[in-house]
Amino acid sequence: MEQKNKPVIEVCLSPALLHLYNVADTVVVIIDIFRATSTITAALHNGAKCVIPVASVEECIRVGASVSGSITAGERDGKVIEGLQFGNSPSEYPSEFISGKTLVLTTTNGTRLLHMVTGAEEIVIGSFLNLHALCSYLVLRGKKVLLACASWKDKFNLEDTLFAGAVVDVVQNDFEINCDSARAALYLHTQSNGDYISFLRNSSHYLRLSAYGLHDELAYCVTTDLHPVLPVLRGKEIVSL
Repeated sequence: MEQKNKPVIEVCLSPALLHLYNVADTVVVIIDIFRATSTITAALHNGAKCVIPVASVEECIRVGASVSGSITAGERDGKVIEGLQFGNSPSEYPSEFISGKTLVLTTTNGTRLLHMVTGAEEIVIGSFLNLHALCSYLVLRGKKVLLACASWKDKFNLEDTLFAGAVVDVVQNDFEINCDSARAALYLHTQSNGDYISFLRNSSHYLRLSAYGLHDELAYCVTTDLHPVLPVLRGKEIVSL
């Protein structure tokens, strides 16, 4: 019996490189570990009705005013934005607060990348918080996958690539890897020995955010499988599949 070809998995290290990848018939995984995709995953696991990702602060305020039961949240350069109600940290959205509500969210990198992806088969959200739920879904779908790193203002960052490597590590037997970015991400993940927070302590984004006193938030964001849901974009809303 002829063996079925495995689907391909690739890693895009920055939104600035997105144009180099064909996303047709592809499941695109949006990755922004510090902190947008971690916050989205936590909020949905804790009972949020949905998350509406928007590109600008002005749109966030406008959409929040028009959607009943919504809260507005976001950051620019790691800090809460004036005019929005809450920030971009997963621990801000426990079940007793977020359950049944709509989170309207805008961030420096993650929501921007999400709006850049057009023509994909499907867009899903990845974080350490839902690592194995995500990987199980990708294997089940059996489609080509692009792991898209939000990076930091188009510059390579370590935490998103480390997570991409974690995904490749888990699913590598089910996918064809012919992408040096995926190989590099896997090498980084191997070097971490699973101690993600120690591995990232000298990274630029960790140092940037820890300067605001967010050490506990950053540790939260690299906790594996704390929120085992699969957030998926449906229209303009991210919902739990």
